[in-house]
Amino acid sequence: MEPLALYIHWPFCLAKCPYCDFNSHVRERIPQSRFRDALRTELAWEAARLGRRRLGSVFFGGGTPSLMEPETVALLLEDAFRLFDPEPDIEITLEANPTSVEAARLAAFRDAGVNRASLGVQSLDDAALRMLGREHSAKQAIAALEVARLIFPRLSFDLIYARPGHDAASWRAELRTALALAADHLSLYQLTIEPGTRFETLHRRGEIVLPDPETGAELYDITEDEAARFGLRPYEVSNYAMEGAESRHNLAYWRYGDYVGIGPGAHGRIPLNHGLVATRRHRAPEPWADRVERDGHGTVEETALANDDKAREMLLMGLRLTEGIDLARFPLRTGMALDQAIDPDVLAQAIEAGYLTLTPDRLIATHEGRLRLDSLLGALVR
Repeated sequence: MEPLALYIHWPFCLAKCPYCDFNSHVRERIPQSRFRDALRTELAWEAARLGRRRLGSVFFGGGTPSLMEPETVALLLEDAFRLFDPEPDIEITLEANPTSVEAARLAAFRDAGVNRASLGVQSLDDAALRMLGREHSAKQAIAALEVARLIFPRLSFDLIYARPGHDAASWRAELRTALALAADHLSLYQLTIEPGTRFETLHRRGEIVLPDPETGAELYDITEDEAARFGLRPYEVSNYAMEGAESRHNLAYWRYGDYVGIGPGAHGRIPLNHGLVATRRHRAPEPWADRVERDGHGTVEETALANDDKAREMLLMGLRLTEGIDLARFPLRTGMALDQAIDPDVLAQAIEAGYLTLTPDRLIATHEGRLRLDSLLGALVR
C-alpha cells in the first residue's frame, strides 16, 4: 500500500473571516484539554481498524491550529508514530496565522515535531487585510515569515488575489514582495464568493464586486510568470513550489491516495472491507466531542464508493495537477478504465481546443485548460 496521509482538524479561530467557508468556530474560551483528549481517542479508534500503515504525512489544519497548545501537537504526533509506521522523511505541517502571539509559539511547535509551517498571510496590503477580516497587519506578516524561515526547514504561505478593486500592477508588486520572502512554497488563491459567508451577503447586495473573469485570468497569468522568476513552478492550480518542495500531504489528496481525517468535520478516504470508503465527522465541535467521548469517534457518515464515484473524484482532483493523471494508476484506484469514466466526444473536443493533452501515460490539463477547469470537468466527467 502507498503511505497514508493523516489530517487533524482544529476547529477554533479567533474570528471568522468573511470569505471563509471552512469548518471554523469562534469560542470565548477554548477547552484545550477536552479536545486534545478527543482527538487522541479518535486517532486511536481509526488506527485500530486501519491496521499498521506506513505514514507519509501529518497535516494540522483548521480553523487555526496554531491556537493549539504545543503539548497537544506533541502528544498527537507521539500517538501517530506509535500507531503507524512513519516514513523516515515524514512531512508534518501546521497551519498558523502570522499574529505576533502565534508567531511567538512557532519554535514550540517545531520542538513538538512540526517540520513544515503554512502561514495564512492572505495579503501584504493593510487595506486588503482589513477587508478580508484578518487579525494581523502586513508588518506582522512579514515579521512572522522572517521568524518562520529561521525555525522551519520548509515554509509555505497563502495569498488571495482577484480581490475587489485588484488590478494587474498592484498584484504584480505585492507578489514580488511576497516571493522575495518565500522559502520553497506558495499557495495563491483567487477570491471566490462561497455560500453561507459574510461576503456572499455583501456580494448579493452589490457591496462587494469581484474583478471580471478577464482580469482574473490576467492575474492568474501574472501569478505564474512572477513565481517562475523566483524558481517556483505551478504543480497544482493554486500551488507553486521549488522542485521537490511540493506539499506531500496535499499531493496525497490530488493523486487520490488514502487519507484519514480526524476532528470536527474532517473527511477521509480509507480502504475498508475491500473497498474505498468516504468518511465524515460531525462538524460542530462540542457535539463531535460528545460523540467521541461516548463512542470513541465522531463519525456521522461512511459511504462505500462505487467505481464511478471514485473515477469522478480522481478526475476532479487529478486534473488540478500540472502532472495530470497517471493512466496506469487510474484503474487501480477506481476499478474503471479512463475511457469508461469520461465522455469520449468531450475529450476529443477538449484535446482539439488545446485544453487537454492525452499521452500514452497521462491525461493532463494544459494551462488554458486549468483556466477553465470547473466548466471543463463539468462537461468531461460522466
